[in-house]
Amino acid sequence: MTDQSQAPLLELIAGHRMGVLATLRRDGPAQLSTVLYEYDPAAGLIRISVTDGRAKVANLRRDPRVSFHVSSADGWAYAVAEGRAELTPVAEQAGDATVEELVALYRAMQGEHPDWDDFRREMVAQRRLVLRLHVERVYGLPPRG
Repeated sequence: MTDQSQAPLLELIAGHRMGVLATLRRDGPAQLSTVLYEYDPAAGLIRISVTDGRAKVANLRRDPRVSFHVSSADGWAYAVAEGRAELTPVAEQAGDATVEELVALYRAMQGEHPDWDDFRREMVAQRRLVLRLHVERVYGLPPRG
C-alpha cells in the first residue's frame, strides 16, 4: 500500500467526502451505496457510519469484501480502494465505544454538532455502527497534472 505510484490515488480518496461503497449480495451481484466517509491515510482506513438492518450491513456480515469508488469533480480521475470491512458493535448506550467513534467520525467529516447529547441519543435510536474499511489495494486513474 505504500507504493509511490498510488500516492495520487490515495490523495484523491483523502480529498473527498462522498464515494460509492460496493458490497456483495447473497446471489452475487454488487450492491452499491453512495455514502459520506472519512479517510485516515496514516492508518489506511476509510470509516463510514451505517445503520444496522440495511442491505450493506447484512452483506458485510456475510462477506466482508468491499470496493470503494471515489471520482474527481470532473469525473475523469478515479480511485478504487479494496479491502475487508470490519463492523463495530451496534450503538447501544449514549456513551459506549461505538457512539464515541461515531462522534469522532462526525467531527472529522463535518466539525462540531450543535447538540452532542442529542446526537448520541440518535445514534442509539438509529442503531448506528461504524464500517471500517482496511484498504489493502488501490487502483484507478490519477488526476492529470
